[in-house]
Amino acid sequence: MIRILATIALLLGLCLTANADVWKWKDAHGDTHFVDTLTPIYTWVDDVGKVHYADKPDHEDAVSVELVWHSAGTIADVDSTEDEAESDGYAYAGETAEERAEREKAEAYYCKRATEIYESYLNAPQLYRTGDDGEREYLDKKEAAVTIAETKAKKDELCR
Repeated sequence: MIRILATIALLLGLCLTANADVWKWKDAHGDTHFVDTLTPIYTWVDDVGKVHYADKPDHEDAVSVELVWHSAGTIADVDSTEDEAESDGYAYAGETAEERAEREKAEAYYCKRATEIYESYLNAPQLYRTGDDGEREYLDKKEAAVTIAETKAKKDELCR
């Protein structure tokens, strides 16, 4: 029985390590780094231009970095020089140049469309939603502000 439990535990351990993810982030100088955890990372530049980073915002100029999924696997599997040469944007493992071009085209379209929608909301005299009966339901100032903030957040996400 103990042998069976040990075997199951070993197999579960192997399964858990096989599903690891690698995340990438850029420091204050724009250099790319890779990590295998979603622990928050903060970066800042000191008075002499040296870049620092930590898992706590221990410095007044520290800013949180955005962790972007890079690939499944381990950091040892990542070839950072190939990643930097291949793209200054977000690259996906196993993506061909044609697939990347198509993805970037779609991302540009969605960014443009989200920007158009956001700007139309800013320029609209009053925002409304269409009710189930097809009639306009005008938003009050608070609802309009929330809608505009949500639209800006979505635009910023799509236009990263």
